[in-house]
Amino acid sequence: MIRTAIIYALMLIALAIAVNSQTANNGKNVMWEPVDIPSRDLFAGPGGESMKPDLSRVEFLEEEKSGHNKKYRIKDGSGKIWVAKLGREARPEVAAVRLLYGIGYKTEVNYFVPSITIPGKGTFENVRLEARPENIERLDEWKWKENPFVGTKELQGLKMMMVFMSNWDVLDLQNKVLAVNGENHYIVSDLGATFGKLGGNNFPIIYRLGRKTGSPEHFEDTKLVRFVEDGEVELAYKGKNRGVFKGFTVDDARWLAGLLTQLSDKQIGDAFRAANYNAEEVATFTGAVRSKITELQLAADGKEVAGN
Repeated sequence: MIRTAIIYALMLIALAIAVNSQTANNGKNVMWEPVDIPSRDLFAGPGGESMKPDLSRVEFLEEEKSGHNKKYRIKDGSGKIWVAKLGREARPEVAAVRLLYGIGYKTEVNYFVPSITIPGKGTFENVRLEARPENIERLDEWKWKENPFVGTKELQGLKMMMVFMSNWDVLDLQNKVLAVNGENHYIVSDLGATFGKLGGNNFPIIYRLGRKTGSPEHFEDTKLVRFVEDGEVELAYKGKNRGVFKGFTVDDARWLAGLLTQLSDKQIGDAFRAANYNAEEVATFTGAVRSKITELQLAADGKEVAGN
């Protein structure tokens, strides 16, 4: 009996080690790092000009089964591997990655292509290409409520950015740990449900009603801060996983506002230009982002925007 118990205990320990090895790579855990924000290129994004896809030749590899959007794994003319995401989430995801990258958060590498022909599958417009470099290992998901950054400003800031960008699809399964050069990068991998508006209520199931994605006029009408009271900031979030978006302080708002205020209007606009929005849409998005930064600044001072 004792021997059986010992063997069982050793099996549990081995299983725990195996599970942990899938979610960490014995490297430094990184979610955000200080960067020279004004010098960031938000048009090229985290991959820069050097990682841009070579579409002179495209090879279809396989269909990706995860998620609700149609996705294909392809190889470009230079041999790089990409996941092509079709549909309405392509443009806002490209912009969202660039906004987070601009203030120092770790992200995927992606690019927007207006049109691409995938042999055997067809020609598609408005496509997001997300890199799958050989030197980056994709580990397991991380959880919003259980991760190495609980209690830190960077995690609070990332949560606030989800509301800032009106992300209505905040789930643990959208998060990913990437093993990159000895570091474990904690990222939000799927940011397609952004820059529109949240649902109109907090009721079960029907909170989905009214949600929009990639809509400048709807994003312009959204608010970030509901109220500020006794040093706490209540965000204007409605939808699933509401418990994640509680417990923000004016210090959290001050930290995030301190990053976002360093972005120029050109940088903000470049994030949306990279996603192929037209000039009018870029102007609307840029103004809306700037308005939300003002809300954060006021919250950091313990104040609210009039009318919130």
